[in-house]
Amino acid sequence: MSILIDEETKVLVQGITGREASEKVPEMIKYGTEIIAGVTPGKQGEEVAGVPVYDTVQEALEKHSEINASIIYVPPFAAKDAALEAINNDIKLLNIITENIPVKDVWKIHKEAEKQNTTIIGPTSVGIINPHTKTKLGPIGGSEPEKSYKKGCIGIVSKSGGMTTETAHILKQKGYGVSTAVDIGGDRIACTTYKEILQMFQQDSQTDAVVMYGELGGTYEEQAAELLKQNKFTKPLIAFIAGEFTEDLPSKQYGHAGAIIRGEKDKPSKKKQALEKAGAHVVNLHHEIPEKLKKAL
Repeated sequence: MSILIDEETKVLVQGITGREASEKVPEMIKYGTEIIAGVTPGKQGEEVAGVPVYDTVQEALEKHSEINASIIYVPPFAAKDAALEAINNDIKLLNIITENIPVKDVWKIHKEAEKQNTTIIGPTSVGIINPHTKTKLGPIGGSEPEKSYKKGCIGIVSKSGGMTTETAHILKQKGYGVSTAVDIGGDRIACTTYKEILQMFQQDSQTDAVVMYGELGGTYEEQAAELLKQNKFTKPLIAFIAGEFTEDLPSKQYGHAGAIIRGEKDKPSKKKQALEKAGAHVVNLHHEIPEKLKKAL
């Protein structure tokens, strides 16, 4: 098993002819992802790395009814319409890579996805990777994901794209592999939260423990802590919360759009306390994760 993606994942790429998507599509295909089609309005008939391009999602689905996931690379101003187009065409998994989408647009995407029972990872996500089936959405792991991701039984969920892979890398150095790694993105609104990903990992027989990379701002880490307190996640959870040093700094910008401290709960130190109190295994330094994992297992 795995969560979200596997060998049955058939992918549509929205915005496929753009610079970033056209660079990343060959990497995903090389790794093993089955990319079926792409969409860019006005580009029907073109190909990207052998993948046919259509003007609309509906046209792509008419030709390729097996599509069940979409990855969105369109510019911020068009992201809402692209996501709603996929949702309304009954694609049940969306991974939004696009950054800088207006918050009001993300909220509309999120609410529509809830109504249609669609899972959205992102926005501002670098993707999802499953080393067991050699499937990945997005740039996660770069052009050589095998350097950091080997198959195993540890789940990873993170707000940070780069640190998702760095976490996998330090686990690999100590002999641990990954079941699935998910970057939920660092925006103020995450369409799928830590809590929801942990619930998926709880049901996954392939996952024995989870590493969570959190950071300052928002309350998603506290929601994860509440899940543990309710005994709805019972596997070992190793947690690292970045940005504690910012509590000693003057007010300034730092990190992702969601890294906004508006109260005591939003502070890294408070997140750590909540997670520890709930039973998570919290580390102070990122490189301590493998040793804490070893003890927890």
